[in-house]
Amino acid sequence: MKIGILGGTFNPVHNGHLHIAAEVRHACVLDQVLFMPACWPPHKELANAVSFTHRLAMVEAAIAHCPAYLASDLEGRRGGRSYSVQTVEELRQFHPDSEFTFIMGLDSFAEIGLWKSYARLFDLCHIAVAARPGFEGDLQRLLPVAVADRFCYDADALKLCGQSGFSVQLVRQTAADVSSTEIRSRLAAGESVNGLIPSVVADYIHQHQLYR
Repeated sequence: MKIGILGGTFNPVHNGHLHIAAEVRHACVLDQVLFMPACWPPHKELANAVSFTHRLAMVEAAIAHCPAYLASDLEGRRGGRSYSVQTVEELRQFHPDSEFTFIMGLDSFAEIGLWKSYARLFDLCHIAVAARPGFEGDLQRLLPVAVADRFCYDADALKLCGQSGFSVQLVRQTAADVSSTEIRSRLAAGESVNGLIPSVVADYIHQHQLYR
């Protein structure tokens, strides 16, 4: 089975996340996309101190209609800081016959050299980089120096192919980016978030009085 891993704080999950999951699933021919809420993100503060339980519940509500999407509580059960390389290693142990694709935004990929054991990640899974509309750059130039010599560009496949057998693929988004920060600001101000988050997520937020 080909499984995509879409990690993030999901604070809250929004339509942009769902759009990225759909486009990467299509572009990379994935059987399933695993939504992986972070317990404690290592590179940024968790705004509004919304619990893992609430963030996981919002993801579950948002994807309930799509059987190809699944929410995972792996990082919540593990606790502590949520390191992607550790998550992928555990998933490979649980599903040894599956092939994984780690999904990230272009901004995150540009900073991957700051991640814990980031070079190891390139030896564990494929990486799909979702770029905002209008991006015309070169992924190879964004590769950290420590791993750049492991990859070469395959013009036929339109991806960077690594010595380990895993690849880095650019997936161009067709919709404008949605910001969780903007959504939280709108909610705090009592403004509308129609079209930015699924209605079931809006109902959950209202029911539990989050982001006030």
